[in-house]
Amino acid sequence: MSQSFERIAVIDIGKTNAKVVVVDTATGTEIAVRKTANAVVSGSPYPHFDTDRLWSFILQSLSDYARQPGFDALSITTHGASAALLDETGALAMPVLDYEHLYPAEVISTYDALHPDFSDTFSPRLTGGLNLGAQLHYQRTCFPAGFSRVRTIITYPQYWALRLTGVAANEKTSLGCHTDLWLPFSDGFSPLVEKLGLSEKMALVRSAFDVLGEIRADVARQIGLSKPVPVYCGIHDSNASLLPHLVDRKEPCTVVSTGTWVICFAPGGQPSKLDPARDTLVNVDAFGTPVPSARYMGGREWELTTSHLPPTSPEAEWAALDAVIAYQKMLLPSAVKGSGPFPMAQGKWIAEPDDAAGCRAAASLYQALMTATCLEMIDSKGEIIVEGPFATNQIFLAGIRSLTKRTVLASASQTGTALGAAILAGMRPEHSMRRIEQSIPYLIEYAEAWRSRIPLTYSHG
Repeated sequence: MSQSFERIAVIDIGKTNAKVVVVDTATGTEIAVRKTANAVVSGSPYPHFDTDRLWSFILQSLSDYARQPGFDALSITTHGASAALLDETGALAMPVLDYEHLYPAEVISTYDALHPDFSDTFSPRLTGGLNLGAQLHYQRTCFPAGFSRVRTIITYPQYWALRLTGVAANEKTSLGCHTDLWLPFSDGFSPLVEKLGLSEKMALVRSAFDVLGEIRADVARQIGLSKPVPVYCGIHDSNASLLPHLVDRKEPCTVVSTGTWVICFAPGGQPSKLDPARDTLVNVDAFGTPVPSARYMGGREWELTTSHLPPTSPEAEWAALDAVIAYQKMLLPSAVKGSGPFPMAQGKWIAEPDDAAGCRAAASLYQALMTATCLEMIDSKGEIIVEGPFATNQIFLAGIRSLTKRTVLASASQTGTALGAAILAGMRPEHSMRRIEQSIPYLIEYAEAWRSRIPLTYSHG
């Protein structure tokens, strides 16, 4: 990996928003940011991502950045549970399917009989297309004409690398994120790939740290580059958030990556306590190492439970905490059904607070309780590092510290995904962490009451 780059452009495509940023390698800060909504097209043949619009956004952003501030290398990170199906020319044979799309009952039942055992893949059976294998089965079964044109299958970060370089590749962090397609402890494809007849279609697996090539000459001309720019293979976004904490930190430790999903990682942990019915899994990190993990759709649930509320101050929310805890005003899981540690529980309020500050305080406690539950399920150890949007939520952070009795550090970086992608190109992370000192009295009793109100029939079974 080269250490000579001054500025690295990062394509960062999340489920909700897409960004193109430039990271200054001396400071690790984003010195330029462009952002757009990641829209889903609802039309034929199925709900899919608007890759043409995203490509235009990427090209325009890179064109602007080529003039100012400039960039020397390019890296990529995207959400998981997506793949690009390419025809013989390297173009999309079928649109990139939205993983939240739900399939007909007969498609689901057939796939249930096909997917490998959790004890092999450590990939839980999830709803819709959250298992990438289920997407491929759906596309193959319901759209045989389109699927017959598929010659190559690549994971989603590498699709954008392909458009930039012309080189097709797969990569382990995306293959290893609950796809059913990968065996994390055997470091190879699962039997499902052969069952679906895809063995000859899967592109070569490359390291996230590999340079796939330089930006193609025609693309370079279009965006106004004056010099060759190498493109790195790319990485799954949750693993991009994890990577900065793996570079110079000893295991075991725990990383809580927050965004649309809250994903808890236990580097150095063992999978013995994982429960496939409760959205635990084994991810594969940028170095190819299995990492026990658990997750729930925390950012989406936060939006569903607070977006209608008027703004409040952190001080007002802290002031509301005493009454929330004393009167056990609480939010029960799950606002988003079908995933997380309580996938079949129906979210609801118990004694809903009558003001916005109380509702936000209780919603923050809910997030802390869900995260602490995830940490228990993956048997996480060591200090807890929180990165992403929830790293500024003081009630959430104090709640994690009070519930776990462990050291909690809040990362000052709000965009661990871009930083992690830049590390692929040789940047060394500069960790800016804040140790959480606050605690919340009587939260253990509140947590016990919260758990007692969750129906026992939370599992998929």
